[in-house]
This record gives sequence, structure tokens and C-alpha cells, in this order.
Amino acid sequence: MPGKKQTKSDLVDNIYEKNGHDLKVIRSVVDSFLDEVKKALEDGQSVELRGFGTFEIRERKGRQKARNPKTGEIVSVKDHAVVAFRAGKDMKTSVWELPYRNGSRNET
Repeated sequence: MPGKKQTKSDLVDNIYEKNGHDLKVIRSVVDSFLDEVKKALEDGQSVELRGFGTFEIRERKGRQKARNPKTGEIVSVKDHAVVAFRAGKDMKTSVWELPYRNGSRNET
């Protein structure tokens, strides 16, 4: 599955094809939804979408000796926040049987 990517524009187009509402309205709704998720996370709230998953902020501890992977330079990194996603039960169930990266299913 590596290499396959769906963009926000692809999502908007797919929604448009399914329900035929005005493309500008769909784009506006998707943008508003994502803005609200971002705003909630910035305010320190988690965002729970039942059956889909939960977006939350987690703290990452800083390090004195981190390495810039591009240059190899040793740098220090401060404590910082990252966005984490935990898949919900329905999401986990729906992707459980997807093929592995090598194209074969896990049949143990």
C-alpha cells in the first residue's frame, strides 16, 4: 500500500460524486471541519470521532543530542507537542484484513 495517497481534494471530489452537492459547499464544509479539529487540538482538547478514532496532543520530551537526519548534525530538541491518532474499534476492524505491504494476506 505504500505510495498510494489520497489528498483533501480527492476526498472532496469523492464526496461530490456520492451526493452531488455543490463542490464549493463541500470544500467549505471539509475545510471548516478540519479547522475545528485543529482549533480543538490547539486548545488542548482531544477530538473523538466515534468508530473512527481520536486525535489528541501528546508531549514529546526534548533531547540534548538529537541528529538532523538530513545533515547528520547534532542538535538539541526542546520539549514539544505532537498530534497523535488512535484508531477506533470500527476503524481497526475494517482494516484488520487488508493485505500486508508485500501484497499477501497474513494467514497464520
